[in-house]
Amino acid sequence: MKTQRISNPSQKLNKRLYSIPEAGQYLGRTVWSVREMVYAGKIPYIRDGRRMLLDIHDMDAWIEENRTRYSY
Repeated sequence: MKTQRISNPSQKLNKRLYSIPEAGQYLGRTVWSVREMVYAGKIPYIRDGRRMLLDIHDMDAWIEENRTRYSY
């Protein structure tokens, strides 16, 4: 049986924790606006040393909470 080698393992795994710049790309926001959202308590974060990491589930929850429909 042959073993297949993954050329770039990070591409194959779904990430759960995102850095502030990555979260900005995910949310379509700037780094500073993501930081402001964290500081305002709108999205919780995880502290890893000096890094702030955002959980994808928390970002998805924020998206759902802020979803609105246009009405006349």
